[in-house]
Amino acid sequence: MLKEVCVENFTKVPEVIAKGADRIELCDNLAAGGTTVSHGVAEVTINYCRSNDVQVMTMIRPRGGDFVYGKEEIEIMKRDLVHVKNLGTDGVVLGCLDADGCIDEQAMSGLLDLAKGLEVTFHMAFDEIRPENQFKAIDWLAEHGVERILTHGGPLATKIEQNLVRLKEYIAYANDKIIILPGGGITTKNLTSITSALNIREVHGTRIVD
Repeated sequence: MLKEVCVENFTKVPEVIAKGADRIELCDNLAAGGTTVSHGVAEVTINYCRSNDVQVMTMIRPRGGDFVYGKEEIEIMKRDLVHVKNLGTDGVVLGCLDADGCIDEQAMSGLLDLAKGLEVTFHMAFDEIRPENQFKAIDWLAEHGVERILTHGGPLATKIEQNLVRLKEYIAYANDKIIILPGGGITTKNLTSITSALNIREVHGTRIVD
C-alpha cells in the first residue's frame, strides 16, 4: 500500500517520512485546500525527499476558492509548473474547471504539455465536476496521460465512508487506465477498512501515518 501524505510546507516532511510516507504531496495553505509553495520550500523539500528516496508531488494552484481560473491565473500556474519541474519534482497536482462544471480542456492541455516527463494528479477539483460529467472526465484525463485522480467521492462535508459506493463506481469505470486515489478524511483509524473495501493500492491523507 503506497501512502501519499499531504503536508503543508516543509515542517512535517522529515517526521512523516520517518513514519512511513512513500510519497509527499507538497502544499501551502491547507486551510484553503492547498496552494503552491514558495521557491524555498519547494527546493528544500524536493532535495530532502530525493535524498530519502521519497517522491514529491507538488501542488500547482494559485489560490484557494473555486477551480475556474482566468487567463493570468493559468499563466501563473504554467510558470509555477515549469519552476518546480526544473527543481526536480517528481510530479504535479493540479486541476482546472470551466464555468459549466466540466474540465477546462484548453487550460489543462496547456498545462499537461508543460508537465511532460512528470506524473500528474488531477486533484479534488474532480469532486466539483457535475456528477453526470465525471465519467467523461475520467476518460479525458486518462486519454491525456494523467496518472491519477484524487477524489473524496463526494462533497468534502461528507465522511468518506459515506462515499464508498461512488468511489467504487469510479474505480470500476477507470478499470486500471487511470488510478483513483481516495482522500479526505482517511486516517490511521479507518485506513485498513477503507482500503479493504475499495481494494486500492494507493491512499492519500494528512493523518495516514503514525
